[in-house]
Amino acid sequence: MADEKKKVVALLSGGLDSQLAVRMMQEQGFDVSAVAIKTPFCDFDCGRGCGFEIRERADDLNVNLKTVYLGDEYIEMLKHPKYGRGAGFNPCVDCRSMMFKAAEKQMKEIGAEFIISGEVLGQRPMSQHAPALRTIEKETGLIGKIVRPLSAALLPETDPERNGLIKRENLGMIKGRTRKSQLELAKKYGIENPPNAGGGCLLTDPAFGLRAKDLFEHIETPTINDIDLLKVGRHFRLTNETKLVVGRNKEENEMIKAIALPNDILLESRDHMGPISILRGNNLENHIELASSITLRYSDAPSAKKSFVTIIKDTKKNETITEPAKEESYLKFRI
Repeated sequence: MADEKKKVVALLSGGLDSQLAVRMMQEQGFDVSAVAIKTPFCDFDCGRGCGFEIRERADDLNVNLKTVYLGDEYIEMLKHPKYGRGAGFNPCVDCRSMMFKAAEKQMKEIGAEFIISGEVLGQRPMSQHAPALRTIEKETGLIGKIVRPLSAALLPETDPERNGLIKRENLGMIKGRTRKSQLELAKKYGIENPPNAGGGCLLTDPAFGLRAKDLFEHIETPTINDIDLLKVGRHFRLTNETKLVVGRNKEENEMIKAIALPNDILLESRDHMGPISILRGNNLENHIELASSITLRYSDAPSAKKSFVTIIKDTKKNETITEPAKEESYLKFRI
């Protein structure tokens, strides 16, 4: 009877690098299972293509896929990340540590030997330089248990190497941000239409990062609903306790309506095409006039003429009449 294949767990993002890591381990005879991590800021079901159709990728790779959602615990970490943030609002080292801990749990559950990822030495400025990789291993208690096949020949020896499960000559020496080596490997492994480089995490986006920073500065513990609202619209911080979000298109208008809570106020031009806006916070009635005029400003309402704005709170509907705001009156509130 043939020996049963040794098992490994892969952190699968859906991007090319993690697919190549899986193929490299399969080529060396391992039975690979995958873990995909969803967070409030990197959710491959969100319709933004963040996960590069990750389930289809898992099927193409012929690996079992387990999805792990990091929700409230991720938000708690984001309030005070131990290892700080990057250029946006991205706590990459703390985030990667949480992902590897989730993979470790799966590793223990299925009796796998070690964890692999598609990380490339020097590719990401915050989390993929050598000291950061060592920090992540120490933080998770997984020293020697994480193999990064694309760059492993440039990194310290791991337990699987010491135990003879893998050989250094079968590991990659890729480093930096160039994609040439990965694209050559993709061709070798028959991976067609490889996805472009780029993370799916919204926190690395500078504009989104500003909105996230503003949210965490004004709310002690944001909810998933608060974070979902960050993903749509133009954002205005009216006071420390109140913000306005103005939809940019029909899809965002529908999302704003779906996100609205009973205490929120929705605003919409009664007679003209335009956005749906949402007021959220405290003392909202004090801000209806300004919010109405900003809503009209982004609608088709004529600029120098008063128009009606419909105001909805829970199931109650009212109207007000005002002129579209002048740019100088509201730009100072824009996040």
